[in-house]
Amino acid sequence: MKKLNINQIKWIFFLAATVLVSACKKSDNPNNLPGVNPADYEGKVDGYDSADQIFPNNLKAYWSFDDTENELKSNTAPTQKLNDTYIQGVKGKALKLSGGYLYYAKQFDAFKTAALKSFTISVWVQIANNGSKKTMLMTIARPGMFLGNLDFRLNTDRTDQLLKVGPRFTAVGGGSQDNLNADKNPTFGANVWTHLLLTYDTNSGTFKMWANGEDIGSYNNRGVGNNLFNSFEPNEFIIGTNYNNIPGKTVSTDASFSTMSGSIDELRIYDRVLPDAHIKALYNLGKAGK
Repeated sequence: MKKLNINQIKWIFFLAATVLVSACKKSDNPNNLPGVNPADYEGKVDGYDSADQIFPNNLKAYWSFDDTENELKSNTAPTQKLNDTYIQGVKGKALKLSGGYLYYAKQFDAFKTAALKSFTISVWVQIANNGSKKTMLMTIARPGMFLGNLDFRLNTDRTDQLLKVGPRFTAVGGGSQDNLNADKNPTFGANVWTHLLLTYDTNSGTFKMWANGEDIGSYNNRGVGNNLFNSFEPNEFIIGTNYNNIPGKTVSTDASFSTMSGSIDELRIYDRVLPDAHIKALYNLGKAGK
């Protein structure tokens, strides 16, 4: 029988050790996942090409204001309007109101009682305090009533440089619930685009306010039971004011709100609460014009 010399024995031990180390080495891809091409993410913001890609199946009402005032999901044009034009917006064109409004005398399916429970409302706005009147950014209005199902209010009657957002809603028990940014104040102005967003979770009664990707609400927990939001029917939709400033629709002598002087862009209403990361993505996409 032929004997192995010392060098052959060393070589065999080296090969065996190499095989053993290779077998024991931890795989960098144990699940055999496909490779990632960095080029696939070029030009994306938080993984998205456009805000249109964020929960598209839950987007139930949308105003782009790209040379149209129609609500795009239902293709509904305003019934009545005042002092409206277009300017360059966050994404394409935007609606500019100079003491104006858009009024939709329609029961939108998206705002029926059974359809609207939890929600997210996202909008970009240019606005300044005027020292005398509040601004109704939008309202899901109840015909014949001063308070709507949901009133997205801005306290522009202030004389300082603080933007106070004061949304409220009508609860199933008939009362009101609201929120306010008591401590955090977003950057805003007549020529500054500010991203404002509301979320409401019907399971917890949580009513949050966001500005420029940050949770600014001071009173988010609004309770359950009779305090839960309810979208009473019939209802209509108004951008820029309430009934008291629309000819033939006045419901009271309250004059705390005027017609809006400011600009609005990319008004989106979802039938769910968007996760925090997606709220921030909407803000970042808007900043990028996407």
